[in-house]
Amino acid sequence: MTPDVDLFVIGGGSGGVRAARIAAGHGARVAIAEERRWGGTCVIRGCVPKKLLVYASAAAAQLADARAMGWDVTVGAHDWAALVAAKDREIARLSEAYLGNLRRAGVVIHDGRARLVDATTVEVGGQRVTADHVLVATGGTPRRLAIPGGELAITSDEAFHLPALPPRICVVGGGYIGVEFAHIFAGLGARVTLVHRGERVLPGFDPDLRAAVEDGLGRAGVAVRAGDEPRAIERAGGACRVHLRDVTVDAELVLAAIGRTPNTAGLGLAELGVALDPRGAVLVDEWSRSSVPSVHAVGDVTGRVALTPIAIREGHAFADTVFGRRPVAVAHDLIPTAVFSQPPAAAVGLAEDAARARGLDVTVFATRFRPMRHALTGRDDRTLIKLVIETGSRRVLGLHMVGDDAPEIVQAAAIAITMGATKDDLDRTLAIHPTAAEELVLLR
Repeated sequence: MTPDVDLFVIGGGSGGVRAARIAAGHGARVAIAEERRWGGTCVIRGCVPKKLLVYASAAAAQLADARAMGWDVTVGAHDWAALVAAKDREIARLSEAYLGNLRRAGVVIHDGRARLVDATTVEVGGQRVTADHVLVATGGTPRRLAIPGGELAITSDEAFHLPALPPRICVVGGGYIGVEFAHIFAGLGARVTLVHRGERVLPGFDPDLRAAVEDGLGRAGVAVRAGDEPRAIERAGGACRVHLRDVTVDAELVLAAIGRTPNTAGLGLAELGVALDPRGAVLVDEWSRSSVPSVHAVGDVTGRVALTPIAIREGHAFADTVFGRRPVAVAHDLIPTAVFSQPPAAAVGLAEDAARARGLDVTVFATRFRPMRHALTGRDDRTLIKLVIETGSRRVLGLHMVGDDAPEIVQAAAIAITMGATKDDLDRTLAIHPTAAEELVLLR
């Protein structure tokens, strides 16, 4: 029998929407289902609203800088409710844009939770739809603290909708989300304690970058308790008491930022025989194919690399491969990434310790300096730029930066590094002066 559609996508986030639109552009008959809001984690409860809050939280320091530059500026009280309302308006606009783009591409829309009935049948809203191919793009969900009283902590999903900003906040977790929210809350006036079980925040990043980001947290007034983790949380009057190894932290709000779990529960995957890893992630090959030939998966739900641009690239590659007859396998190396700490951090390629662990002979070029703008403001913010070079070939293995505009600078530099740039290529490049980015081509 002829199936109802060629492709059914489960999940209306960045990866699923890109796959649906590109597949439809190739002439495929496509349907898509989303149980929450169109746009997924990144647009609704992740990267985009987070970046908007970062901008807002940095405003107080910018106003203080303006006074140092001669402006007559008065910093008043911050209106949290007004910020959240403005953020919500922008998110609603973007969500509607995602939905509009799908409709213009001719994709059939289903609002509701979808699950696989068999290898080629999806059930959504009481309706069954058959498809040649099913793409699972349901992303991840925040992990909660599995300790006594762990239910008292919120996750990043709820952090975007607080009715008011609490005066004291304890953030548990030192990854992207924990570091970013610690800065957001501190910048908006809360007293923040960040608890992280590792010796440094941002595991997996270059050691010098991690140290620089931790320095920035301290300058922002965040109390960092590294090498510790909560044992229990209890109510203490109108606040929570977080019990660590030797001390307690009192806070009106506890945010658990301890990672995310692939969102595969209740989708019918295990019953169908789709291979999952111990975390529940869909195991896929380089073409995003699962162990069941008609079922594919992209994005965070696969547990490969939990970054929005990766989900988008994987969704696009899947559609080109299956419906565009242009086989594309996504390479998961040399991935540029950014942490929107204050100042922000960004990196592409190998960290110094990772390169040495691979047995590579490396030469490191690095500098730390005070940005020119702070000659006037008096703030002690520092910029770090670090290059990891393979000694023999002089090829750039990694670039790591902490400082104003680091994500913008690293994104541009990632083009050259992806093309195989060497230290000699950088040395031949003329500098733009005075900029922070010129240090990339001046390091000796």
